Amino acid sequence: MVENINADICVIGAGSGGLSVAAGASQMGANVVLVERDLMGGDCLNFGCVPSKALLAAAHRAQDIREADMFGIRSADPAIDMQAVHDHVRSVIDGIAPHDSVERFEGLGVRVVQAPGRFLSGHEIAAGDFRIQAKYFVIATGSSAMVPPIPGLKDTPYFTNETIFNVTERIDHLLVVGGGPIGAELAQAHRRLGAKVTLIEMDRFMGKDDPEAADIVRRKLISEGVSIHEKTSVVGSSQNGDIIQLSISRDGQTQSLEGSHLLIAAGRKANVESLDLDRANVKFSPRGINVDERLRTSNKHIYAIGDVTGGYQFTHMAGYDAGIVIRNILFKLPAKVSHNAVPWVSYTDPELAQVGLTEQQAIQKLGSGKVTILRWSYGENDRARAEKATDGFAKVLTDPKGRILGATIVGKQAGELISLWTLAIQQKMKIGAMAGLIIPYPTLSEVSKRAAGSYYTPKLFSERMRKIVRFLLKF
Repeated sequence: MVENINADICVIGAGSGGLSVAAGASQMGANVVLVERDLMGGDCLNFGCVPSKALLAAAHRAQDIREADMFGIRSADPAIDMQAVHDHVRSVIDGIAPHDSVERFEGLGVRVVQAPGRFLSGHEIAAGDFRIQAKYFVIATGSSAMVPPIPGLKDTPYFTNETIFNVTERIDHLLVVGGGPIGAELAQAHRRLGAKVTLIEMDRFMGKDDPEAADIVRRKLISEGVSIHEKTSVVGSSQNGDIIQLSISRDGQTQSLEGSHLLIAAGRKANVESLDLDRANVKFSPRGINVDERLRTSNKHIYAIGDVTGGYQFTHMAGYDAGIVIRNILFKLPAKVSHNAVPWVSYTDPELAQVGLTEQQAIQKLGSGKVTILRWSYGENDRARAEKATDGFAKVLTDPKGRILGATIVGKQAGELISLWTLAIQQKMKIGAMAGLIIPYPTLSEVSKRAAGSYYTPKLFSERMRKIVRFLLKF
C-alpha cells in the first residue's frame, strides 16, 4: 500500500544541511518530512569530517611519540594497533550519531522516511512506499567520491573516503590518487600510522590553496616520508596478486608504482543521478544543481543546498545554506548567499586555513600595485617557539584603504585562528581594528595581530615620523 504524505517542506538528504533545515523549520512550526536513502548524518558524520579528524588525532599522537625527544622526553617508535585505531574512529562517530538520529528528529516533530527519493513532478516525490507532496522541497543530497576513468581501475580494488575508515589491519604501502585536502590529510595520517605512502597529483599539490602555504605542508609530508608526484597523471591500474600497480606519466615519461592498497581521492561529484530532476523541471549539470543567489532552482519552490549545488563543498557551507533557505521559505525574506568570507581548512600538520581572496586572486582583481601583503612568521611567535611549532606564517591582504581582502594561515591551529579573519572580512573591518586588538600572551593568536600591525610599520618607523617625534618632544 502506498501512503500519501502532505507537508510544508520536504527535505531530501539527511546530511548537515538537510538536518539543519529539517530541525530548524520543524521547531519553528513547519510540517517537515525528511527523506534519507542511507545513513543519517550523511557524508560528514559517517565518511568525512568526523572519521577523518578522529583518524588524524590518532596519527598526531603517534607522531608526538616519535618527536618527543625535542622536549627532553625519550622518543620511541609507537606500536600501532589498527583495530584499536578503527575502534577509536568508530566510537567518535557513534558518540555523535544520536544527535543526528531518526529518533531525535522524530522527537523534534520531523517525519523521517528512510528510502531513496525521486521526483514524480514539481510537487511530488516517491520514496519507498510513500508519495510525498509538499509546498517546498529542499534538495540536500550532498556529494560523493568522484572516480576518474583510469584504464583498469574497475578491475582494481580501491578505497574512497566511504571505505577507507573500515580498515582494521596495518596498510603496508598506500597509493593515494589526488593531492587535495582529502588526499593530503589521509596520506599524512596513514604515514604517521606506519604505512609507506605515495601520493600522485595531476596538477599542483593542494592546488586551490596559496602556493607558498601549500609548500609548507608539502615539505612537512615529504620530511615524514610521503613520496609526492605532482603534475603526474595515472594512466593505468592493475592488480597482480596482493600488489596494486599504477602506471603514471609525467612530461611524456611513464613509470610504474606498486603498493598494497589504493585510495582514490580525486575530487567529488554531486549526488543528482537518481533524483529524476527532469520531471521536476530542475536544471542541473555534471557540476551540480543550478541555483540562484537565494538557492532556488529553476523550479522556484524547489531549493538546493550544500555540495549538490557544486559550490563550496564544506559542511559549514551546507549549514550556512540551510539558514538562507529557512529565511526564504519560512519568513519570505529574500535572503541571498554571500561567498565573500568563506573559510576552509586542510587539517594536515601543519594546518592550512584560508578565508577571502588568496594573494593571486587579490592581485588579479585589483592589480599588483594595489594589494598590500602583510605577513608574520610562526618563528617570531613565542608560543610557537615554546611548542616547537615554528613552521608557518599568517599572510593578510588589504586594499589601498586598509580593507581586509583575505587571509591565509599555515601553521599549528590555523583552523582555529582563521575565524578571527572570517569575522573581520564578513563585517568589512579595516586592518586597524585587528591591529588594535588586545591579544593574550603568549598565544598563537598574536601571529594575526602582528601581521595586522605590520601594516603601519613603514609609516611609524619612517624618517618623517622620527622628525615629527623629535619636534614634539621639544615641548
